[in-house]
Amino acid sequence: MQTSRLSRMSKRKSSSVNENPNKRVRSVQEEEEENENIDDGDQDDPLLSNQVQCAGEVVSDAGIVESITLKNFMCHSLLGPFTFGSNVNFVVGNNGSGKSAVLTALIVALGGNAQATNRGSSLKGFVKEGESSADVSITLRNKGRDAYKPEVYGPAIIVDLRITREGLRTYKLRTKSGQLVSTKKEELMSILDNFNIQVNNPVSVLTQEMSKYFLHSKGEGDKYKFFMKATQLEQMREDFIYIKTTKHVTEDKVGQNSECLKDLKRKYLEKEDHYKSLASLDEMHTKLEELQRQMAWALVTEMEKELEPMKEKLRSDRHSTEKYDEKVDEWKNKVEEAEKKYKQIQERLEGITQQVQELQPKCAELKAEAQRRNSLLKTSEVTVHRCKANLRDLEKDKVQLSSRINDLKLSISQTTAAESQARMEHMKQIQAKLENLVHQVSTLEQQIEQYQRACSRANEEKGKMRREQEVFQRSFEANRRNLQTMESSRSNRLRRFGEHMPAFLAAIQEAHKRGQFKHKPRGPLGYLISLKDPELALAVEVCLKGQLQAFTCDNHEDEKVLQGLMARMLPGGRRPTIITSQFLPQLHDTRKRAVKHPDYPSVLQVLEIEDPVVANCLIDQRGIESILLIKNRTEARRVMQCRNPPQNCVQAFSKDGDQIFNNRSYTAEQTRANYLSGDVEEEIRHLQREMENQKAQATLFQQQMKKLDEDIKQNEVLLKRAHIEKKTAKDNATKLQLELTDLQNVEEPQSADLKPLEEDLQEIIAKISSKRAEYDEAQTQMADLKASYEKSEREYKQHKEQINTVAEEADSIKEELSKTDQEVMKCKHHKKHYDEKRSAHLRNIQTLEANLESKEKDLQTSVSKAKEICPERLEVHRTARSLDSEINRLKAKISTQQEQQGDREEVVRQYQEALENYKNLAQQMKNLNSFIKSLDSVMNHRLQVYAELRRFLSARCKYYFDSMLAQRGYTGSMTFDHKNETLSISVQPGQGNKADLSDMRSLSGGERSFSTVCFVLSLWAITEAPFRCLDEFDVYMDMVNRRISMDMMLKVAAGQLYRQFIFLTPQSMGTLPVSKIIRILQLKDPDRGQNNAQRSQDEDQ
Repeated sequence: MQTSRLSRMSKRKSSSVNENPNKRVRSVQEEEEENENIDDGDQDDPLLSNQVQCAGEVVSDAGIVESITLKNFMCHSLLGPFTFGSNVNFVVGNNGSGKSAVLTALIVALGGNAQATNRGSSLKGFVKEGESSADVSITLRNKGRDAYKPEVYGPAIIVDLRITREGLRTYKLRTKSGQLVSTKKEELMSILDNFNIQVNNPVSVLTQEMSKYFLHSKGEGDKYKFFMKATQLEQMREDFIYIKTTKHVTEDKVGQNSECLKDLKRKYLEKEDHYKSLASLDEMHTKLEELQRQMAWALVTEMEKELEPMKEKLRSDRHSTEKYDEKVDEWKNKVEEAEKKYKQIQERLEGITQQVQELQPKCAELKAEAQRRNSLLKTSEVTVHRCKANLRDLEKDKVQLSSRINDLKLSISQTTAAESQARMEHMKQIQAKLENLVHQVSTLEQQIEQYQRACSRANEEKGKMRREQEVFQRSFEANRRNLQTMESSRSNRLRRFGEHMPAFLAAIQEAHKRGQFKHKPRGPLGYLISLKDPELALAVEVCLKGQLQAFTCDNHEDEKVLQGLMARMLPGGRRPTIITSQFLPQLHDTRKRAVKHPDYPSVLQVLEIEDPVVANCLIDQRGIESILLIKNRTEARRVMQCRNPPQNCVQAFSKDGDQIFNNRSYTAEQTRANYLSGDVEEEIRHLQREMENQKAQATLFQQQMKKLDEDIKQNEVLLKRAHIEKKTAKDNATKLQLELTDLQNVEEPQSADLKPLEEDLQEIIAKISSKRAEYDEAQTQMADLKASYEKSEREYKQHKEQINTVAEEADSIKEELSKTDQEVMKCKHHKKHYDEKRSAHLRNIQTLEANLESKEKDLQTSVSKAKEICPERLEVHRTARSLDSEINRLKAKISTQQEQQGDREEVVRQYQEALENYKNLAQQMKNLNSFIKSLDSVMNHRLQVYAELRRFLSARCKYYFDSMLAQRGYTGSMTFDHKNETLSISVQPGQGNKADLSDMRSLSGGERSFSTVCFVLSLWAITEAPFRCLDEFDVYMDMVNRRISMDMMLKVAAGQLYRQFIFLTPQSMGTLPVSKIIRILQLKDPDRGQNNAQRSQDEDQ
């Protein structure tokens, strides 16, 4: 803080102190000579002419204003560009023409604040009404030895200022060619410091308000402040006060740090005592290092001993690999033999199947022929039975008629003709009734037979419908369960595999967390797979069947645990199958045995299976890599049953679930996918529709059953009634037959009725003869037909027996094929088992080799570390454990002692830190004391210099003030009271010996303004600045004083050709002498509604 403040103070450029030899500070002698020249030149103008003649030979210094341009500034849309001369410039114009705007823009653009202009309280007030921003551009000369970065900016620096409506100020510093160099205000401040431009200094820029406040003020303190501010003595005094305050703060801090230094010294001495007490630990550290060296080589020795059993086991395992190879080859041969046997049996079965298929048409033909001949035989038997019945009836009629004739002949002599006639009539009536009863019985027998057949058929139909109803009820219950499963699987697909399946899987997960499983079982397998093509869901489900609900375990121990969980969590019903096979992390390589078809995928290809264990299980158990899926059934048969079926393909499935082999096919009983269907809602809708159809069918079944029951009941009633009627008819027939027999047994005398009876008897005898011939012919025909039927039946039975024999042979072959298939699966399982064991064995060898290699690397690392600790190998007879115990004991002992004394490194660090802190603070205290001492010396010297400088500047100001007054014949005095900070100025317009001095307040306006000009010019003489600006300096002067003041300022300007003077006045400058160093800028009178225009006039004298 103090250093930066002092550096800022040292950088200030004071125009009154001649400390920089490069600055243009002239000596008092030069000033006096100049003033003498001015005084001499006051008598006649040739002196001024001589000075003007020399003006062309002098080059103006850096920092003067070459031009200025204003845009939208204050009330002006555009002013400029104004080009200023290098020495004297008059900006002339009436009020409102823009003079004050030019001066205000100069102050603001060169870093001054808004208050310094006395034209506004903030920058945004300088933006013209209705515009968004105001722009000011000033060009500063950058030549000579005081030029600022001439290699960057060149001969001129353009300062562009933009003020926004919000009051923001931005700078752009450019070269004369317009190239942008910087936009930082710090760069502008550096330029102003380099050129010693002080726009806030009233000597450099004196506005009307500043002049009124300081110069025209009646207070002597205000004039003294003006003097101090103009000479920058005020700034120096403020800097000295700040330095003094800073010195007091530093002294207070030094006092505080003295106490801290004592504490640091005490801590340093304490840490030094601890440091010196560390020597007793060296022996224990030396012993510890020796033990650590022994420990390093002991570890190497033990690692070498550990490697020997591993190497021995590796040699043994490599030797055992041959046994596994032999086992694998053995079971590989068995698999090949079993597959060869399976193929042979399959070929035999195909031959037998072909033979059965060839025999089937002939068997069907023989069966049809036997049925036809049996039908003919039945017809013939009916004919024979009818002829036999007719013949029996005729024989009975013959017997009855013969008996009647005989009875009639016997009773003719005993009865009268009337009685005989009445008996005959009665007999005819009885005979007619008997015939009716016989016909009725025959009809009733036919009805009974019909009713019995109807009841039998109805009962058979009822039994068939009952069986169908049971099947239908089972289907309905299955659909109901499936519907419940599907509805519950909306939120959890796992419920498709059983209502208890989510809880069962949760139990498996819990058991796995408890460590009951070596490897977590997978399942149900159908839950762990998904289809790429949902259309093939039924085909895949029929292919995998019960394996969709199966679980797979890695080992038999896990299988037992899983069975226990199933017994507990899945009570009753069919439990899922458990497949035990070792889990492998990689998918089986099926490239050699998988089916490859350009148009149709395999089951493995249409499944998405994330877990390789699940995929390997399905590959092993079902061979899904060798089963094709072909949507069209006809296309599947064409592909599979052609001469060249796809390689490695054992079977195929259509999208309807049909199973197609090379020589046969089977239709699926299942019609919908239960587990793998993707659209649950569609399956639910389908099941609901199917259940509604089944309910409708159940209603129809009930109606049919009810109708059958009614038919059976009705037929049974009719059958019972027919039996009763038949029995009644038979009883009546028996009674009539007995009565007829009694009547026939009555002997009648020969009457006229005997002849018809005899004729009837002859007719019956003839009929009997005819019927007997017909019966014999029918019997002969029936015998022929029976023989033909029996022959056909024998041929059919022989052919059927042949087919049955072949079929039985096929069944035995199928059973043999199944056993062979099981044998193939068994051999493959054993081969896979030994393959896995060999692979595991090889992996174990690889693991052992990797472990051995790792151990050897660790051994090499340990050897390297041991060599780093101890380059020469040590023969260590102690174990690493005992060494480690001793090392730990020694470390504990060292730690205990270090706890008492502190850690060695920590003690050393704390000692060095305490020493460093003490030295640093002591050095800081020393430096601060030295700084304070030096600062006191410097400040005393500078205060003396400051007092001398103030006295010197006061004397010079008095001298120049008197000189300026003398040019008009005035006398005056200037009294400085530095203690009370007042400045008293007295002026007498007449000669000093004729009139007394009086206060400036007693002077006229013109005389007071002239005295003020003299005061300002005296301040100009003792201060430095590249340009000076006065605003309306002559506004209160009369013509005589204005002329005198103007001549005085022109003489001063002529004597200071390296400075620039800018005077702003509303007065006409037509009376000015003609000179090359003078430039007059005439501003156009304000024209409301139009932009101000500039008219520049250079007058040469």
